[in-house]
Amino acid sequence: MNKGILNGIAAYALWGFFPIYWKLLHEVPALQVIGHRIGWSFILLIAYILFTRQWQDFRSAAIAAKTIAIYSIAAVLLSINWLVYVWGVNSGFIVETSLGYFINPLLSVLLGVIFLRERLRLAQWVPVALAAAGVTYLTIVYGRPPWIALSLAFTFGFYGFVKKLAPLGSLYGLTLETAIVFPVALIYLAATEFNGTGAFLHQGSFIDVVLIGAGAVTTIPLLMFATAAKQIPLTVIGLLQYIAPTIQFLIGVFVYKEPFDQTHLIGFAIVWVALIIFWLENFFSNRIAVQPIPELGED
Repeated sequence: MNKGILNGIAAYALWGFFPIYWKLLHEVPALQVIGHRIGWSFILLIAYILFTRQWQDFRSAAIAAKTIAIYSIAAVLLSINWLVYVWGVNSGFIVETSLGYFINPLLSVLLGVIFLRERLRLAQWVPVALAAAGVTYLTIVYGRPPWIALSLAFTFGFYGFVKKLAPLGSLYGLTLETAIVFPVALIYLAATEFNGTGAFLHQGSFIDVVLIGAGAVTTIPLLMFATAAKQIPLTVIGLLQYIAPTIQFLIGVFVYKEPFDQTHLIGFAIVWVALIIFWLENFFSNRIAVQPIPELGED
């Protein structure tokens, strides 16, 4: 197994175990957790760029009005995604958060059709329709739309859509995104400290270490993923991306004992079947596309 696949598996596995990490901060308000995640991620990313002597390259690539505008939108979407995810995990909705990342690839395809005028093959409409049916079924079962899953899918889907228009790589991109929202996070955390509601330095050294570590758990899998993306085909990445929500789902059901009965299983199964069809259709279509055309005289 090559290093690219190992890095990809490691990145998605780390993302999959995120619920356990954020559960350590269940007593800290989600907004404060995100403030620290943004802050410490920015500090760590800038330190990495300075240590690897990439500051001049980063600065010249990032300081442009259009680039900053694009990444400002991306930063807002990513911050909302992080907030909903952490709140969902610590409110006992890990299973529903996993659903958001299961349906995200199909939603991304749909956004491409709507906004980029991409055309789907007939067989690709089947999984999209199945996923919609699965979400509709779960809405009936829950008695409400699975808004946590949908919020995560839509924010991350639009985030991916914006990133398609963005000029920077993943490292520089996340650094700029966190830099844009860093002042807001800093002001908010300073305000919580001023009014006496801040958790940092007030709830014990363990909480302080975990809050600071939020920067590392954000950036390490990102750097692993960036390395993997350069070394393995997109089709392999497409398959590996389901590692994270699968681990999250299993953690929610078997570790934290979240409610998951037969009625929920039916809805999730519909979505899983949609994903299997979606991946198989892409796999065989790509194989046909790269099949060499026989030259004259060949069988």
